[in-house]
Amino acid sequence: MGHGHGHGVGGKDPVSASGAHLTRLWIAVGLGCATLITQVVVGLSTSSLALLSDSAHVFTDVFGILMAVVAISLARRGPARSDRTFGLYRAEVFAALFNAILLFAVAGWILYEAAQRISDPPEVAGGPVMAVATFGLLMNIAAFLLLRSGAKESLNVRGAYLEVMADMLGSVGVLISGLVTVLFGWRYADPVIGVAIGLFVLPRAYSLGRSALRILLQHAPARLDIDEVTAALAAVDGVQDVHDLHVWTLTSGMEVASAHMAVRDGVEHAVVLARAREILADRYGLGHATIQVEPVQGQGRCSELSW
Repeated sequence: MGHGHGHGVGGKDPVSASGAHLTRLWIAVGLGCATLITQVVVGLSTSSLALLSDSAHVFTDVFGILMAVVAISLARRGPARSDRTFGLYRAEVFAALFNAILLFAVAGWILYEAAQRISDPPEVAGGPVMAVATFGLLMNIAAFLLLRSGAKESLNVRGAYLEVMADMLGSVGVLISGLVTVLFGWRYADPVIGVAIGLFVLPRAYSLGRSALRILLQHAPARLDIDEVTAALAAVDGVQDVHDLHVWTLTSGMEVASAHMAVRDGVEHAVVLARAREILADRYGLGHATIQVEPVQGQGRCSELSW
């Protein structure tokens, strides 16, 4: 009976996709704090409800990104203890799920505020609001560009990216509402745009939360067809059957697998192990896999588990 354990590509241990973007997340936090402070100061000095409302949105998003940063830092420190065999990578997923909840809350709050303003639209100081909204938009665009590539690789960075996107849309909305107020004196511009922002955020919050829950419930990655993976391993020369195949995600960028492969008598186990690892890593992107090779029957044959 043989065991095989593959690590990453080229023999390296897999790493969290979020860790590579930690510096960019810190920069995004700094940009968000600059926007938040400016909005609060100007909002209070001008009694602008639009700016104060948007600053609450920005505060929630900065807090969410900070959570992502803390989660990534915890994940990096996790392997230092021997009892944390998979580190603390799931902390990133919990942070992403909480960010999704925050996004739902913010979207709901935006819709509630919009409804209040439709019934009683507040006066908006157009000039100062437009100036601060422009500043916030520039900060958000910078953060958006910083996080765009990482959002494709990491669930955690994607949560931060969506929050920055929501902030950016909020700045655009405040800017447009201020412009419309200055030019036409139409006070309903702000609540109408608020509804649009809330409706934009909700489906993206749902998608983020769904992805996080799939990982926490240890579902197989959505990109994989498990029956196809099983068939590919079963097609290796000398393999009688494949069972107890499990594929799950620890965190973004770290997908792992385990499998039992029953081989016929006289087949070299090392050859089967090498071919199985090659298939999983090269064809399916599963560089971290634990494979047990066992005889078709007799001593060393395991009992299948019903997971």
